[in-house]
Amino acid sequence: MKFANPLYYPIPVLAGAISLVIGVRVGQLPSGVMLPIATAIATIGATVRKAQEPDTLGLEDAELEKQVQAVRQQAKTLAERADALRTEATRLLSGADQMDLLVAVQFACDRADELPAKLDQLAQRLKGSDSLLSLSQLQQQLQEVKARQENSSGITREHLTKLANSLQRNIELAQQGQDTRQAQVVSLSTLILDAAGVLQSLQNRLRTVDLTDAQATGELRSLSDEFNSFQENVDLLVSR
Repeated sequence: MKFANPLYYPIPVLAGAISLVIGVRVGQLPSGVMLPIATAIATIGATVRKAQEPDTLGLEDAELEKQVQAVRQQAKTLAERADALRTEATRLLSGADQMDLLVAVQFACDRADELPAKLDQLAQRLKGSDSLLSLSQLQQQLQEVKARQENSSGITREHLTKLANSLQRNIELAQQGQDTRQAQVVSLSTLILDAAGVLQSLQNRLRTVDLTDAQATGELRSLSDEFNSFQENVDLLVSR
């Protein structure tokens, strides 16, 4: 455990001072004995208070800090739900002819497990001196999305179109010399929330469809692929 500096927490310091006075005046204990005890009380109290405080990222922009914290929580929630889905899929998809689908679902869940760590890495980068994406980096991201659009169709293509529009707005902000970090985080939040919706659909279908029906399992695989595509888009936004 890393101890906190009591000087930043006046209430624990006050508690330590009171214990010192009571020990010396009321308990008639030597000050040399009570001083380390009072110091320990103040230090432990400060450490407890610090542990109760929410984690901070140290960003200079309070609104950006709030948004990043919210997206980090979204990623953690999504990972937890993916863990539950993995357990359920392992139980339901037990037939030999269902192994390919099970592997696809497990792979999607594994990718979701990686999201919180990726968001933590992004949070650290956002407070660095190189936190702003350059115009060329944003344009490269847009080019990658457009390349994916050419090889996609249906819902996946619609999601890529939305992401391309977001990146285009970020490029316009960068061209105007504005901070693109909040727009970047909003795009991430949208992607994660959409991915959570697909995950819920996948779980609902897994519980209700006839798993011996080829068409039904094909729908499940399609949802799994769609969930993976969201995570590929997240990877694109958090990579440099």
